[in-house]
Amino acid sequence: MSDYHSKNQEQKAQSVIAYFTMEVGIDPKMPTYSGGLGILAGDTLRAAADLGAPMIGMTLLHRKGYFRQHLDSNGNQSESPSEWSPQELLEPVEPRAAVTVEGRTVEIRAWRYAVQGINGHVVPVYFLDTSLPENSDWDRELTDHLYGRDDHYRLCQEVVLGMGGIAMLRALGCKEMQSYHMNEGHSALLTLALLEEYTRKSGSPTPTEVEKEAVRQHCVFTTHTPVPAGHDRFSLGLARQVLGEERVNTLTSADCCVGGMLNMTHLALSLSRYINGVAMRHGQISRDMYPSYPINSITNGVHAGTWAAVSFQRLYDSYIPEWRRDHHYLRYAITIPLDEIRQAHAEAKRNLLAEVERRAGIHLDPTAMTLGFARRASTYKRADLLLSEPDRLKRIVRQVGPLQIIYGGKAHPRDEGGKDLIRRVLRAAAAVRDLVHIVYLEDYDMALGHYLCAGVDLWVNTPQKPQEASGTSGMKAALNGVPSLSVLDGWWIEGHLEGVTGWSIGDSWRTASVSAVEAASLYDKLEYLILPTFYRRPDAFAEIMRYAIAVNGSFFNAQRMVAQYVKNAYLHPASEADPIFRTGQRQD
Repeated sequence: MSDYHSKNQEQKAQSVIAYFTMEVGIDPKMPTYSGGLGILAGDTLRAAADLGAPMIGMTLLHRKGYFRQHLDSNGNQSESPSEWSPQELLEPVEPRAAVTVEGRTVEIRAWRYAVQGINGHVVPVYFLDTSLPENSDWDRELTDHLYGRDDHYRLCQEVVLGMGGIAMLRALGCKEMQSYHMNEGHSALLTLALLEEYTRKSGSPTPTEVEKEAVRQHCVFTTHTPVPAGHDRFSLGLARQVLGEERVNTLTSADCCVGGMLNMTHLALSLSRYINGVAMRHGQISRDMYPSYPINSITNGVHAGTWAAVSFQRLYDSYIPEWRRDHHYLRYAITIPLDEIRQAHAEAKRNLLAEVERRAGIHLDPTAMTLGFARRASTYKRADLLLSEPDRLKRIVRQVGPLQIIYGGKAHPRDEGGKDLIRRVLRAAAAVRDLVHIVYLEDYDMALGHYLCAGVDLWVNTPQKPQEASGTSGMKAALNGVPSLSVLDGWWIEGHLEGVTGWSIGDSWRTASVSAVEAASLYDKLEYLILPTFYRRPDAFAEIMRYAIAVNGSFFNAQRMVAQYVKNAYLHPASEADPIFRTGQRQD
């Protein structure tokens, strides 16, 4: 039997969870992600492989990536394609699939990436590709750009992901999946493909409640944001153009067409058995947004084996040999001597500052308190809050000690507010440059994230409440002993222990954000607590670093998150007798 067919037979025997995601950050060399959603998807697949979960991933190829970011001296952002060579990193597979888009048949091929877990279990990830000679020039480009172009392009892409992904599963021999997990609403059209399958089986001319319930019993939906821009909506006219009248009528019957728009979030909500937000607070917000649906919470986590710096990996290997197999063992970091935590951090910091010098030509002081702020440049994330009172910031430096700040983050090419935010950060940085060294690193990506999350001394997060669904960068920082100074929103409501794992900006997560109040709190914490501890009580600061690992690193990890999905989302009455789901391990 050929190597491909051997893999295919193994996959059919084991894959019972299909994980659909528009983006995935699985390899730093593959620009198939834009930010937190894609990085989370990659960490989910890695943790599933560690746990031996019978999962298969489905996404788009994105031949031209998201984009490369370029910043001029004033912070003006420009973009260029981030092209790469799939054949250098992925394995082509034989089966083909097809979907109908605007009445045309669009052919699809797939490329395979094998995610290998700590015990050797493999989770295959399939990247769908329409760049085939059988397709028109326009259709060939449907899998080129992540979040690119206009609504017409985006809806056609979502047909390829959702409906084409189901067709590819069938072509690969995966006929009956236990669960189809939609990582955000971009893949919600998979429910339409399933509806059509069940309707064909039953012989019904249109889907009945029986068929809808059959689909619902196999679908899981994770919503990731309370921000309206994060929920895809398409006009019914465009939907009819792309999908056809009959399919739009089917979707209308699924209660997903709201206000004359096809709403992908409502489609996923309507046809899912299990729905969750990505943190406790986000679950609450989502229930308020969608009161007709039972929405649970599974707080995000990050893959410890991926995001721990090399120096911390060596440290954990020495003191906690089981940590790679079971990230919960990071709880025992509480036994690691403070000096060794400091030494591991100092190595990570040296590596970060060397990378800053390589990328930006700027030399930063390894002894100075270094703050990190890196995330998507969106207005609600308020990257400029830290610099909102330049005179006070300079006073803090004069009276307490040196401070330097490293920024990073891309604005979506069509987000003028986000682009202006970057310009504001650069203008504010110029106002304090005589005392505070600030650098904004362009083209923030997975590779830079590895350096930054591990090498700064303090992770800063300033979202406008309650718009931070979860956030994961602070979790990566905690794995490396970096405490957070953050607004109480998203995951930090659960991870914050004042003066133990870090510090809060403001004192409540229940009240709405007031920028002036939160800025005052941020500066107070820096001036009276954080910098004095860092410079005058180094052992006390190192204890906080150790607690960040032991308390937050041991819980906010992707192995715990995936185990919760298996138990609460993927497992339902039809599968209770299945030993794969009881143990989280593969069957031999």
